[in-house]
Amino acid sequence: MLKLSNWKHLRIPFSFYLMPVFFFALAFTPNHQPERLLLVFVALHLFLYPSSNGYNSYFDKDEKSIGGLRNPPKVTKGLYYLSLLFFVVSLCLGLMINWQFSSMLLVYSLVSMAYSHPSIRLKRYPYISWKVAGFFQGCFTFCMAYAGLSDFGWDVFSKSHVLIPGLLTSLMLWGSYPLTQVYQHEEDAKRGDITLSLKLGKKGTFYFSALWFLLTGICFSWFFLSRNQESAFYGFLAAMLPVILFFLIWFNFVRKDQEKYTNYSWTMWMNRISAIALNVFFVWYFLENTQILQVF
Repeated sequence: MLKLSNWKHLRIPFSFYLMPVFFFALAFTPNHQPERLLLVFVALHLFLYPSSNGYNSYFDKDEKSIGGLRNPPKVTKGLYYLSLLFFVVSLCLGLMINWQFSSMLLVYSLVSMAYSHPSIRLKRYPYISWKVAGFFQGCFTFCMAYAGLSDFGWDVFSKSHVLIPGLLTSLMLWGSYPLTQVYQHEEDAKRGDITLSLKLGKKGTFYFSALWFLLTGICFSWFFLSRNQESAFYGFLAAMLPVILFFLIWFNFVRKDQEKYTNYSWTMWMNRISAIALNVFFVWYFLENTQILQVF
């Protein structure tokens, strides 16, 4: 369990790519409390997500590059137990806020386990896995983070002021998710996992993501303008500019030689640019929306 290879499969740094959802939820949290903020952040990004990464890696047994690992080491039974340990720690941290937040962490984990576990393996079903991954990593996580940060319960899922921005994060993930699969076609097909990207084809994946990126941009623009937040509207467009430019450049290369350019390196650079731009924007939006700096 303590082998370095097991810890590598947890891919803790990969949590950086999921932080925009947390910061977006933080921007709407009505009850800011430092200790609770730290607990939610640690529970999600240092234990829940790594637990999910490790658990899925154990059952996938990838031999080629996966998100955050160019050359994944061979998995062992110790990785399975380490992922479960991280899972239990995340639930305990959640209980330090309230049982409802902890139960949300549990639901997220069970869905994540179903994604790769051979008895269910949602990954086999292209549209179901796409919908489930986008919803739970986006809207569900937004609502869960909001509930934990605010010391609320399951009732947050019935609040439109929580659900609407939550669904916006899912739109973003539904656009980017197939791109994370575009370089794994050979290995997914070998295991019998018909991912959405595999079903769409490499070029089809880019056309599909382009449509969802356009829809995401329109919906986020509507959201900020409906709240009379023109600065946030322009800030979001500025944050998305490097992402869209990189996407277009990448797509241009793919159209010329899809086998050469649909690889791990291009995918990870897309993830890095997107995560950096959106993290910066949502941290700024949190400071702007809450006007928390005016307190000091």
